[in-house]
Amino acid sequence: MKAALHPRHAERLAALRAYDILDTPRESDFDEIVLLASEICEAPISVVNLIDADRQWFKAEVGLGVRETPLDTSLCAHAILDVDFMEIPDTLQDGRMSDNALCTGEPYLRYYAGALLQTADGLPLGTLCVLDFTPRTLTPFQRNALQVLARQVMTQLDLRLSLKRQALLQKEIDHRVKNSLQSVAAMVHLQTRNAEDPDLRAALEKVEVRIHTISLVHEELYGEGATEHIDLARYLSRLCGLLQRAAPANVAIAAEVEPIQIDPARAASLGMIVSEFAMNATKYAFPDGRAGTVRVALRGGSDGMADMTCTDDGVGLPDGAAPKAGLGTRLIHAAASQMGGRVAHRQDGAGYGLQVTFPV
Repeated sequence: MKAALHPRHAERLAALRAYDILDTPRESDFDEIVLLASEICEAPISVVNLIDADRQWFKAEVGLGVRETPLDTSLCAHAILDVDFMEIPDTLQDGRMSDNALCTGEPYLRYYAGALLQTADGLPLGTLCVLDFTPRTLTPFQRNALQVLARQVMTQLDLRLSLKRQALLQKEIDHRVKNSLQSVAAMVHLQTRNAEDPDLRAALEKVEVRIHTISLVHEELYGEGATEHIDLARYLSRLCGLLQRAAPANVAIAAEVEPIQIDPARAASLGMIVSEFAMNATKYAFPDGRAGTVRVALRGGSDGMADMTCTDDGVGLPDGAAPKAGLGTRLIHAAASQMGGRVAHRQDGAGYGLQVTFPV
């Protein structure tokens, strides 16, 4: 006979689909569980069986060779109406199974035992079950082992559901942070346009660039396919592109960066150093519309250290002069110190440059 619908049928189906497990590929985590259940229970067939609206679908199976069968002949559809564990020593002697085509004909299933796969709210998703071709019973040890393994299946499913929900929450947080940064950047940009004091306008321009720098770090860290580390080649190249849009037409900003992976905090520090150098260079190194280039280069070493150089081919510093210890210089040194690095200023011929050496 066909099993009746579960009393909480709609809730049960909603819970099952929330796990997003139906029609997923086979996985060793579940394959190993059914293999172990089959061996412990000495049964030729073992299945992680999920009861859908009109079918039973097998996340893992041993001894069947199929991934789903119609609900009309499902033995597990009866099991989800029962208590935590259902055992049928002889299917032909049980009114629920005696006319089941899988019991009266091929493959002549005569024994069934299933432990519920049940949510914390008491909603059954299916069973971890074993089947045999001859009537029998499980030993107390086998029964307990099957129930323990069923709980392990649910642990796997619950963990995946938690990770899925965490990813959705992170996506929402990411969206809100991104919108907030964009709003702040727009407000600063508006204030910059309206600022009449040149010093105030210059300060606001630096703030705007730094907000965009933070936005780039955030995007690299939480964007699609992102990991816990940031690819400096991608990040610094994008940052230089952003700085190029803000630079005057006579100044080019170029990046030659190796693909080094680094944590977000140090990436943000490097981004700040590049931004500060590029803004100072475009302001002071190329007076009277003089054409020139700001270059950013990054090379990794074999000793676990990397070198980033920022150079311009502008007018440079007066002979023997040291760089002014202004706010920009102090920020660069502070950023390098925070990432465990050191800064060396350099002037080779025309132009000016600095080198930051830091641990990778």
